[in-house]
Amino acid sequence: MKFTDDPLDDESVTVIGGGFGGLSAAAYLAQAGADVTVLERNERLGGAANRIERDGFRFDTGPSWYLMPDVFERFFEHFNREPDDYYTIDQLDPHYRVFFTDSPPQPEKGAPDSDEIDPVCDWVSTSPDREQSREIFAAYEDGGGETFDAYLDEAEYAYEVGMEHFVYEDRSRVRDMLDLDVARCGRGLSLLGSMQEHVEGYFDEPKLQQLLQYTLVFLGGSPHNTPALYNLMAHVDYNLGVYYPEGGIYSVVEGIVELGREHGVGYRTSVEVTDIQNTASGLVLQTTDGRSHTDVAVANANPAHVERDLLSPAERSHDPDYWDDRTYAPSALLWYLGVEGEVDPLAHHSLVFPEDWDPHFEQLFEDPQWPENPAYYLAVPSKTDDSVAPEGHHAVVILVPIAPGLDDGSERRERYRDRLLNDLARNVGVDLRDRIVVEESACVSEFADRFNYPQGTALGMAHTLTQTGPLRPSHRASKVEDLYYVGGYTNPGIGVPMTLISGEQVADAVVEDRTGGGGRLDRVLGRSVPLSW
Repeated sequence: MKFTDDPLDDESVTVIGGGFGGLSAAAYLAQAGADVTVLERNERLGGAANRIERDGFRFDTGPSWYLMPDVFERFFEHFNREPDDYYTIDQLDPHYRVFFTDSPPQPEKGAPDSDEIDPVCDWVSTSPDREQSREIFAAYEDGGGETFDAYLDEAEYAYEVGMEHFVYEDRSRVRDMLDLDVARCGRGLSLLGSMQEHVEGYFDEPKLQQLLQYTLVFLGGSPHNTPALYNLMAHVDYNLGVYYPEGGIYSVVEGIVELGREHGVGYRTSVEVTDIQNTASGLVLQTTDGRSHTDVAVANANPAHVERDLLSPAERSHDPDYWDDRTYAPSALLWYLGVEGEVDPLAHHSLVFPEDWDPHFEQLFEDPQWPENPAYYLAVPSKTDDSVAPEGHHAVVILVPIAPGLDDGSERRERYRDRLLNDLARNVGVDLRDRIVVEESACVSEFADRFNYPQGTALGMAHTLTQTGPLRPSHRASKVEDLYYVGGYTNPGIGVPMTLISGEQVADAVVEDRTGGGGRLDRVLGRSVPLSW
């Protein structure tokens, strides 16, 4: 979209890192008139949201859930575009399937019929039909249906208020929280206390508690360290639904890259920034491809890496020990498997939960070690998209959350792979062991080496009470005037939708600082973009 008054005209901006946050920021800043270049150290854009292509199989390497479609619609609406200008999404049915590994199957609670598979676990399937999900809760607990309705009503309220007043509004500084509007809007929200305490106030059945809390792993937390405010994720799950972009999440990366190109963004891959110098004439970036000057730098690289490795000690906002003391989200052991034959009863998204998952969370956050009885996730996008696997085969991704910083040598990975495949065969009834034709893995080492993630976390900083809102790293580097941060380490936090919003917020900050005020980018550009739910 062409504006008569480009507030960043003649300004040069370099975005360091081409993950979702960096790509979003680049598009917004280019729309504001800046000359924007994205530098990505790896061969392809996307950061951890990338793609493996091998022998006819295609795997998303990172995010695989397309949640909060309203956020994607809002992002493209800023540019007078729609998501389907760049990619096509389909709502999944079922949204996902959950396997509980402690009891025999109970088909009346949502298990699919199958004459060939006889797993030993109970399972449920959620769908776009909210009434079907309600029946699951009613079947497990007396009065569960009515309680489910009440829980979702509160979650919807929390989502609407939270998104409008705490997410879309950048409140990355403590002073941003100190206004009457925040206090007024916050009334009625469960801002304090843990998710575990909150959910226990509604449901006694552990399986129902798990169904309402599994999304916390996407936020990098546990039921015991994530604030109750994140009950809003139940609205995301059960009301907004789960979708799939044809070709996988990397299709969304390609769409946002194309949108940026339309607005003049330049992209350079296989170029790593090795030093940031703050000089009298502006910022100087030392890269593997030479030196370059820029008026503004926006780091999609995480702030721990930037401060420790790219800035001089005098220009760091924190002591090195500060980053060691953060609570990081889990890392992950990921297996990308090309499998011959069918994989029923797995759905596009499946989760396998032990009867008691507290020990797994303790081994993630309290006593870091490889989990003895893990909860794990499986993605089978070929259930929906036959372009990601050859005919007669499936693309299967298995993900186990593990504590960051663990030793993940090849021998340990192989032992854990065998353990997972045995568990999958025994508890779910899906035996992949003799049918794998392609396999690759990623774990702590890859996240640390390829993306400079602290301790090899897969997601970033967890959304604990002391790492939420203004207690997360700011968009603005406090000691380097023209350096900014974007992505999951800053506000609003972890997840693809949040990093898209982060791109908007950092662009607002740049425009405000470079023009001497004026507030949100929408107002600076003289446009009005409604919030959509």
